[in-house]
Amino acid sequence: MEAGGLEWLLVPMHQLVSWGAAGAMVFGGVVPYIPQYRDIRRTQNAEGFSTYVCLVLLVANILRILFWFGRRFESPLLWQSIIMIITMLLMLKLCTEVRVSNELNIKRRSFADFDLNYFWHWSKFTDYVQCVLTFTCVTGYITYLWLDSSLFVETLGFLAVFTEAMLGIPQLYRNYQNRSTEGMSVKMVLMWTSGDTFKTVYFILNQAPFQFSICGLLQVFVDIAILLQVYLYSYYPQKPVSHTVHPASTKAL
Repeated sequence: MEAGGLEWLLVPMHQLVSWGAAGAMVFGGVVPYIPQYRDIRRTQNAEGFSTYVCLVLLVANILRILFWFGRRFESPLLWQSIIMIITMLLMLKLCTEVRVSNELNIKRRSFADFDLNYFWHWSKFTDYVQCVLTFTCVTGYITYLWLDSSLFVETLGFLAVFTEAMLGIPQLYRNYQNRSTEGMSVKMVLMWTSGDTFKTVYFILNQAPFQFSICGLLQVFVDIAILLQVYLYSYYPQKPVSHTVHPASTKAL
């Protein structure tokens, strides 16, 4: 009787924990971008945030959704990708509006120009949407043709999580170029690190495809490298590399 009563209590608790973990997986990935979004909106300065972070996450999550059609993984991971794509589009919209408003007498660039020198530096948010839709259609069609190939599907899954593992690289490189982490939300990186650690543990415990676990660990290492930059450039300031900063630019934090 006692064992049965204990089981009656543990089953709903286990279910509650499972729901909590699934909810954290779905929405936890977007939380780090809330302070960065608010900082950019408040200061009207997007200098410290690399929009290539948005590019990396858009590509990674589009590929992950396509991977789902070839190898069905847990639903929370699928919903996480959908929510992340929406979040990155919102970040791009804000960054584009802020950047264009701070640029005076600058020639407008568009996706339709097909100028590689200005790739991902367009003047309108709609250009980014066109690029994302084009990429989705092309990769979706290729996936449809090769969906029966297990080698292609597994490679697609690896590319999806490896691309996401490279998430911090644009920010890492931007910090290195500027010899500073000024304008970057440290809260965002701390949340990246905690979220990626939780996500990697979740992958391992739930026996997600091996690509997820390996690249999750790589992502944690990149996050730690960015945090080391914060320490290095704060306590041991280095001579900044000459780069153009608009006079209206202010510190994001």
